[in-house]
Amino acid sequence: MRQVRGVIVEESRLPPGQYVPRGRPVIHYGRVPRFKPESWDFRVFGATASGEEHRFTWSEFEALPRTTRIADFHCVTKFSLMANEWSGVAPATILAAAPPDPGVRHVMIWAEYGYSANLRMSDFTAPDTLFAMELDEKPLSPDRGHPLRIVVPHLYAWKSVKWVRGIEYLLEDRRGFWEERGYHNIADPWREQRYSYQEEPGDGPL
Repeated sequence: MRQVRGVIVEESRLPPGQYVPRGRPVIHYGRVPRFKPESWDFRVFGATASGEEHRFTWSEFEALPRTTRIADFHCVTKFSLMANEWSGVAPATILAAAPPDPGVRHVMIWAEYGYSANLRMSDFTAPDTLFAMELDEKPLSPDRGHPLRIVVPHLYAWKSVKWVRGIEYLLEDRRGFWEERGYHNIADPWREQRYSYQEEPGDGPL
C-alpha cells in the first residue's frame, strides 16, 4: 500500500501495467481553447426522445444540480492518478432534462475543435461518470478541461474528454476521434484494452 494525497491506496487499485507518478501529469491533444461564457453552449442532439435538439447556455448548465465523486484516473500512457475529487453534473441529470430515444445504446461526447469519444450507455450512466467542473474543490485549470470535461474513471482517460460541448445520442455505435486512429473502442484498463487490434467480436462497430 502507499499514501497518495492523504489517502491509503492499495496496489490492487492499479490496473495492469499502470504506475503512480510524482505529481499530476497532464496530457492533451492540440491547442487549449479559450473559454467564452457568453457564447458557450452545451448541446444534446441525435436520437432524442422528442426528436428535437436541447441546448444549455453556460449559466443554465452551471445552475444544474452538482454532485461529487472520488475516483482514480488511468491514462493509456500508463500513469494513474489516484483518489481525485471531482465535482460536477451527473449524466442522470442531463438524461432527465434531455431524454434519449428508448433505442439509444451509445453516446458520442463532443468537444471543442471537433474532438470526440464514444461510450456505451452503460459506461455513460455508470455511478462514477461525471461532467466535471471542479477538481479537488477548485475549478478545472484550462489544460485539464475548463470549464467542463467528462470523467469516466473506470475507462482509460482518453474517454474522459476535455472541453466538452455536447452529447450525441446514438442508435448504433460509432468510433470517436482516437478510436478512429487505432485506440480500443471500449478502453477497459483492467483488461488493458489499449488498441483496436486487441478488439474481439462485439467490441466495436460493425
